[in-house]
Amino acid sequence: QLQLVESGGGLVQPGGSLRLSCAASGFTLDGYAIGWFRQAPGKEREGVSCMDKDNEITNYADAVKGRFTISRDSAKNTVYLQMNSMKYENRAFYYCAAETPGFCPLAVYPEYFGSWGQGTQVTVSS
Repeated sequence: QLQLVESGGGLVQPGGSLRLSCAASGFTLDGYAIGWFRQAPGKEREGVSCMDKDNEITNYADAVKGRFTISRDSAKNTVYLQMNSMKYENRAFYYCAAETPGFCPLAVYPEYFGSWGQGTQVTVSS
């Protein structure tokens, strides 16, 4: 079975940092493009970041550029999303997803990705 499991969500203060993890089982992440998405109450699911299978290209939503970083640890079969300088508007349910072609689209849209994790809640509050 192909499975992605997110972890690392929780409560963070504005200006603080949080690192999300996306661990894969049943397949090797090295062959996939990995995307991070989020969905806040009342909003559409939106792309946050994407990394291609060769770690050659990374894409970020304009709202998180310079603050969020996507990375991959092949030995652990895990992808991370480091989130710094958190803002209240960054609160959302965060998901990771994978797609076999192995490259990221210019616009990170959910329909491109076929395998999804269950998500993890990120709350930003003082």
